[in-house]
Amino acid sequence: MTEFKTLLVPVTDAATADAPLDTAFALAATFAAHVVGLHVRTDPTTAVPLVGEGMSGAMVEEMMGVAERQATERAEAARAAFDAACARHGVALATAPVPGPSAQWDDVVGREEELVAWRGRLSDLVLMGRPSEGLEAPSLLTLNAALMESGKPLLLAPPAAPATIGTRIAVAWNGSAEAGRAVAAALPFMRRAASVTILSLTEDDRTAFTPGGELAAFLAWHGVAAQCSVVHAGAHAGAVLLEECGKLNADLLVMGAYTHSRLRQLILGGVTRHVLGRAGLACLLCH
Repeated sequence: MTEFKTLLVPVTDAATADAPLDTAFALAATFAAHVVGLHVRTDPTTAVPLVGEGMSGAMVEEMMGVAERQATERAEAARAAFDAACARHGVALATAPVPGPSAQWDDVVGREEELVAWRGRLSDLVLMGRPSEGLEAPSLLTLNAALMESGKPLLLAPPAAPATIGTRIAVAWNGSAEAGRAVAAALPFMRRAASVTILSLTEDDRTAFTPGGELAAFLAWHGVAAQCSVVHAGAHAGAVLLEECGKLNADLLVMGAYTHSRLRQLILGGVTRHVLGRAGLACLLCH
């Protein structure tokens, strides 16, 4: 990948829209990219549970009407948040390539996780906000669909849009295929970065150590000068990783996601799960 030219931002609602949108428009200014805000409305015919034979046709119709009105209000608020972000960053709408950054709004009906995965495959980068406590299950499904099914990198924005992204980069390196894909996806950032630090994490004495020096040699061929650091993380690799990012004052963490099975990480915890829930900096992840 040479540059990011198309950025997909799922905009579920207005309350969680600002951080990922502001992050996307900041990147659009850097890469002269096109930002697509995607809002997916739930189909009322699938949203209303038809339970019990005692429900009359009038009751079902009324429930569907309420669901449709709520979906319309949610979509209008999401569009207003998108338009406000365009205005803040001085970006105009366009549906065909133009010089400089541009934006586009798409409002569709269907299942959000399926459409985000599909549209993600037609984008260079998917941007979403970091999950917060009590996040609705459908949003978590969408995040995992973007990460696991789009085939494209996911950039996770922190709760507040960062002042800078990719100036000081930390790379969590364990030699996995997922980490390799994340490094390749992050090259456009790395070529512009002031510093790149490779963090080789070892979870215990039995963990096979993958030296960051080999990755640094690879990056040198791409014009990226990287420093290497070995981090003994023990059983708390996720927390230690974020602590190291803090010490480096990193504004972007690059890492492979679910390098162990996702089921194992969901049950036992893991680096990916910890980062998804706790990261205070932007994270570029690949599976």
